[in-house]
Amino acid sequence: MTCDLLIIGGGPAGASAAITAARAGARVVLLERGRFPRHKVCGEFVSSESLELLAALLDSGHSALLRDATRILQARLFLDGRVLRTVIQPPAASIARLDLDAALWDAAISAGVEARQQTTVQSLAGSGPFQLATSAGEFEARTVIDASGRWSNLNASPNGTQRKKWLGVKAHFAEASPNPSVDLYFFDGGYCGVQPVKLEKAGSSGRVNACAMVRAEVASTLPDIFARHPELHQRSRHWQQLSEPVTTSPLIFRDPRPEREGALMVGDAAGFVDPFVGDGISLALRSGTMAAQCLIPFFRAEVTLREAVASYRQSYQERLAPIFRASSRIRRMLVLPRVLRGPLLFLLQNNPALTRYVVSKTR
Repeated sequence: MTCDLLIIGGGPAGASAAITAARAGARVVLLERGRFPRHKVCGEFVSSESLELLAALLDSGHSALLRDATRILQARLFLDGRVLRTVIQPPAASIARLDLDAALWDAAISAGVEARQQTTVQSLAGSGPFQLATSAGEFEARTVIDASGRWSNLNASPNGTQRKKWLGVKAHFAEASPNPSVDLYFFDGGYCGVQPVKLEKAGSSGRVNACAMVRAEVASTLPDIFARHPELHQRSRHWQQLSEPVTTSPLIFRDPRPEREGALMVGDAAGFVDPFVGDGISLALRSGTMAAQCLIPFFRAEVTLREAVASYRQSYQERLAPIFRASSRIRRMLVLPRVLRGPLLFLLQNNPALTRYVVSKTR
């Protein structure tokens, strides 16, 4: 099969690229090695900056996904016995990846994308056109977007594994009357984020997502992770588990890489942002859409492929790379020795405007 654009990976980054390119008239093939619907390790936080983009990507049949999504009004950080609070304005949304990925996949099909699940890309060769060997046969594409995630046979870490192995763990739980806030519980060796995925009427149980990033030698199960933080341990005692835990590893931090040998990299394949900033889904949607938009002039024979790739690389560095730099600086602050971290936390706790400014730099 030949096409204008072949996209590897059907998550939010790959689907947004497919929808954008197909709506512009490109012949698009979207390959996903998994099968929808399925849970993914994810905080399931969709920042307000990307809600308008998400609404534009989804087709009319999934408008209820955004209309009925739980709104997140504030963030709370539990660290060193302190609680930092900041208002999220405009509110963010909480959408389960089980629903989000399936809705975007359906929207891609509605846009005319040739979408195939349970198809693994085994090799990629060429630099335009590209030749791909897959479990479903051979493909040739004028362009390729790699949305295969932070760790795949096509996107291994260029620096090998890190000295400290980080893993992600996530599951859904029932909780009585959860607050409309994203709560981050930090402890030595990791953190756990908790936010409502579905709020019910007062007095009834809602559904919360608990998603943690932790060093492998510190803990490997959610009960062990909950026990690392006193407030989280107390809160989780009354939870009822609603989904089987899912895990992912290793979590590799490196400088973003928006292009590799002519293929455009989007989402986690381009760079894995610190999960606590809550912008992973937003970065996936924005980078996927941006990559497709940069390729459209090439499909119309207005620019060369090299020029289209350069345009995406520059746009990524200007619009998305600053988020990675800001989150990296915050991560370094959070892992400072407690005696040095204390004055910074005191300053943030007593200056809400400063806290809002710090959060704004991760957007």
